[in-house]
Amino acid sequence: MGRTVLALMLREMATTYGRSVGGYLWAILDPVLGIALLSLLFSLALRRPLIGENFALFYASGYLPFAMFNSLSQKMARSVQFSKPFMAYPCVTFMDTLIARLLLNGLTDIIVAAIVVTGILVIYGLPFWVDLGPLALTMVLAIFLAAGIGTLNCFIMTSFPAYERIWSILTRPLFLISGIFFTFDSIPKIAQDILWYNPLVHLIGLMRKGLYPTYGGEYISPGYVAVVAAVTLFFGLLLLVRHFKRLLEN
Repeated sequence: MGRTVLALMLREMATTYGRSVGGYLWAILDPVLGIALLSLLFSLALRRPLIGENFALFYASGYLPFAMFNSLSQKMARSVQFSKPFMAYPCVTFMDTLIARLLLNGLTDIIVAAIVVTGILVIYGLPFWVDLGPLALTMVLAIFLAAGIGTLNCFIMTSFPAYERIWSILTRPLFLISGIFFTFDSIPKIAQDILWYNPLVHLIGLMRKGLYPTYGGEYISPGYVAVVAAVTLFFGLLLLVRHFKRLLEN
């Protein structure tokens, strides 16, 4: 299994990032450009962000966990479709493809997040006050949640290809309602009661708790995120185990 996973990871590295340094640089530039654009736009309209004094750090604390979940869950959802030609070999299973994509893209996203946050702190001369506990927990939970949602969607999208477009439409509002542009504490109580059930709100709050010493984040529930991740992962794996042969035949 280990050799198979490694081979699939190397194949994806060559396919996704190419054989040049440029492919890996783009993995870093993508979130950097997104954060820079958000910082520029909102600095023109607001005097200061809702937390702290630096727009780039504020939007990085929201954008990075969201982008990590979004990118990784999409990659996980397409795992079987991406590696389907190799599944004719007995030594390659759907678990190999899921694990390969999870490891490669999860590690890449963690490295990118570390580079972006460190870069912002250095470039803007901000104090290096970082609580590694909440930051590490954010990364772990983001990967866990992406694995759960991505595995469940892997079965659904492979069974019903049209669902991929439906899912894309349904999840577009998440960019606006997950807390990238605001803090959970700053919205009305009625909105809090609804958005609390969005696990991304907890991930973004946890990230900000690790970057801002004065941010309380009493609403944050890592246990809730873990339960959502575990339930979706369980049902995703269960469905894939039961119907994997049928999916390969389609």
